Amino acid sequence: MNHYKSIVELHEKSGFEPPKNPLLSLMTCKELMTYSVGEDRFTGDFYMIGLKKIKSGYVLYGKTKYDHNNGSAVFMKPRQIIEVRNVQFAEKGFVMFFHEDYLSGHPLNEQIKKYGYFEYEINEALHISPSEEVIMWELYEKIRREYEENSDEFSREIILSHIDSILKYSDRFYKRQFIDRSPNVSGSMVKKFLTVLDDYFKANKHIEDGLPNVNFMAGELAVSPRYLSDILKQETGKTALEHVHIYLIKEAKNLLLSSESNVAGIAYDLGFESPSYFTRLFKKVVGVTPVQYKKEAVK
Repeated sequence: MNHYKSIVELHEKSGFEPPKNPLLSLMTCKELMTYSVGEDRFTGDFYMIGLKKIKSGYVLYGKTKYDHNNGSAVFMKPRQIIEVRNVQFAEKGFVMFFHEDYLSGHPLNEQIKKYGYFEYEINEALHISPSEEVIMWELYEKIRREYEENSDEFSREIILSHIDSILKYSDRFYKRQFIDRSPNVSGSMVKKFLTVLDDYFKANKHIEDGLPNVNFMAGELAVSPRYLSDILKQETGKTALEHVHIYLIKEAKNLLLSSESNVAGIAYDLGFESPSYFTRLFKKVVGVTPVQYKKEAVK
């Protein structure tokens, strides 16, 4: 598997013209033509933002393919495994690569890590509306003009400010997408989530395999862990992990009031590795320890 330490290497391997800036590359899909990078799987030390429509071939990262014809924005982070096979893009689109070193010393270096969509699977790409696409193109063109025409002490700051705007708008657009998606995907995710939890405990998997984590839940629901947490946050105000904790505490309360088992026994019955972890979590969520809760409930 190829690993590109620089954008220059990426361009050389792909047969593209050298980038004007070794840490930044901007290309429209018309310029890309047939995208040949990634005949083998590859990684790189750079971010990618793409707004494109695929005519043929496919892009794969994570475990899923992007091969549909809808115009979408995709976001890839450094060292994410990517595979591209015989891809041809429609002319209307752009791809932007920027090396992680391009962000060094700038506030965006930390801010970009907070955008969860860099963790999404490719089938969770951002489907943008025509009006949203106009905004993305306006920002891209501003970056392109700065990239092509200017090279002074202000250039990097101006370009990063526009990249920051693209990321902020994308965050807004994703939240719109969570709301607008069909009922089969959004609006019922919490119900599906709780059904998976119920089935897990009814089958006593917690005894055999321990507590279900977010990665397991995401796998059962066929979404990425970060996407799952973000869509649950949008629907309910709580993340996937918080929902797991709420479910566990609800079960714990029931056992504390209906079982003769002590706190340690209940902890192990629920799949906790240690009673101390169970007690800490219970107190964090409820505000009192399991022992205190039981005492107050039976008064």
